[in-house]
Amino acid sequence: MKGPSNYQTGRSYVLVLLASMFFVAGLSRLGLGVAEVIAEEARADAAETHSPSVPQLDDPGDLLTALQARKAQLDEFEAALETRAQTLRNAEVDLQRNMDQLVSAETRLAATLRMTETAAEDDLAHLTSVFESMKPPQAAELFSQMDTEFAAGFVSRLRPDFAGEVMSALDPLIAYGISAVLAGRHARTPRQ
Repeated sequence: MKGPSNYQTGRSYVLVLLASMFFVAGLSRLGLGVAEVIAEEARADAAETHSPSVPQLDDPGDLLTALQARKAQLDEFEAALETRAQTLRNAEVDLQRNMDQLVSAETRLAATLRMTETAAEDDLAHLTSVFESMKPPQAAELFSQMDTEFAAGFVSRLRPDFAGEVMSALDPLIAYGISAVLAGRHARTPRQ
């Protein structure tokens, strides 16, 4: 039991020593602030009277006045800091509101894009089923009028048996172009 009580006593002494050091440091800062005020008053008095002598603070009222002036300066500085802190808090609130709006807009945009992609896919599926309901020579006539890459996109979506019938009904040059586009789509895809 002797060890912990020595530890607590030593700890108490360290805490008292630290508190004393902080107290002395605070007093010295206060003293420096008072000294600055007094020095400033002395400079002002010297400038007015053109006298090189430094006024003596024999009257305790002078010290009180200097302390009150310093307190007023500190209060003014504190008010400026509080104003700046409030400005920063307002800016943080505005920033958070803007971030929330941005996230909301991003969510809405993602939903719109999903809906657009779904609608486009639905349209392509519908057109594909329309082509598949046609007779192969009629579909071949339509595909022969389309751009080769556009036609290849639809041919790739057709049922394989129907796509074969359409390709056989196409002009051989057009069928070759569509086949080349289909074969080249994945040519640059890495294999492994």
